[in-house]
Amino acid sequence: MSTGLYIHIPFCIRKCHYCDFISLPLNEEEAAHYVSALLKEAQIWAGMLIPEQRVLDSVYVGGGTPSCLPGDSLTALLESILAFFNLSSGAEITVEANPGTVDTKKMISYRKSGVNRISMGFQSCQQDLLDTLGRIHNFSQAREAFGEARRAGFDNINIDLIFGIPGQTTGQWESCLKAVEDLRPEHISAYSLQLEGGTPLYDRVGRGSLLQCPEDTEAEMYELLMDFLKEKGYLHYEISNFALPGRACRHNLRYWRGGDYLGLGPSAHSYLGGRRFSNRPDLKGYTESIESGRLPVDWEEEVDLSTAMSEAVFLGLRLIEGMDTGEFRERFGREIEDVYGEPVRRLERQGLINLEGGFLRLTRRGLMLGNRVFAEFV
Repeated sequence: MSTGLYIHIPFCIRKCHYCDFISLPLNEEEAAHYVSALLKEAQIWAGMLIPEQRVLDSVYVGGGTPSCLPGDSLTALLESILAFFNLSSGAEITVEANPGTVDTKKMISYRKSGVNRISMGFQSCQQDLLDTLGRIHNFSQAREAFGEARRAGFDNINIDLIFGIPGQTTGQWESCLKAVEDLRPEHISAYSLQLEGGTPLYDRVGRGSLLQCPEDTEAEMYELLMDFLKEKGYLHYEISNFALPGRACRHNLRYWRGGDYLGLGPSAHSYLGGRRFSNRPDLKGYTESIESGRLPVDWEEEVDLSTAMSEAVFLGLRLIEGMDTGEFRERFGREIEDVYGEPVRRLERQGLINLEGGFLRLTRRGLMLGNRVFAEFV
């Protein structure tokens, strides 16, 4: 038994126009207070978990923008938190380090502290699209940040990209893929833009000052993504994720395969021993709970059998290899056809999934209509 650890850093230089995550403008005094609370939360959990659960095989520091913290501050925080746990041999330790917030000194500091994977939010390669998204960097800065990570010794780097941006053309997307592939990152995550209510980008599209990307154009972009990266030697292992051989993100695989994980920080989610819970989203409420010696849990639930089976299917379907029906049988004592026979047969007739060789998986068409498929199992 082992656990994945997520550490949330909620601060940003500036909130992006599409982001609806919990994030706050960086304030050094507030950040120092927050770091202290995070350490206390980690200490509380370390005292509650059984020894096997304190063994970590993946750590992910996300946000927000973790790299907006001073380099020494983030590495000291990480080292202090990990002192409460036991790292397994070869554990994957990822830090999100965004262009415009890093330099060589920070990257070297991360590397010396044991971080062995960097995730960079490029999002786009064209300035007009970066402006639409409200990013603080340009593409030259993104390339330079990537180079700084390489010079610091990182040989496992992810680049995040977004497609389906208002005003984006298929030609722009192809140019961006070529520019990113030229850097040869070990991992590429590419997500279709989701317009979230209450964000500036959502409001601009709603007012008509920006036109939402047509669905057929977005579908073309996704097909281009799959074909281009396959040709370049990347393995498509999850709907939105591509990796060179042996470089799939182990932390995210834990989520998709239903493994245990612990989340620290406001709004962080956890799944431990069949229970799911989430921390309070507000920084003030979070820190007050910690300072009073209580875990800052906002809500929690016991995952019942029906929910566990449903999640095993739709999370497993996110993986290109599909969901292992033998593992489903071993875990739940039932055949998947006995539980979900009707939706499986219907989706097979529609050409969205296939069940063969002991795996239930999405077809190429199903990959493009994933949410429609997942809804059948919820």
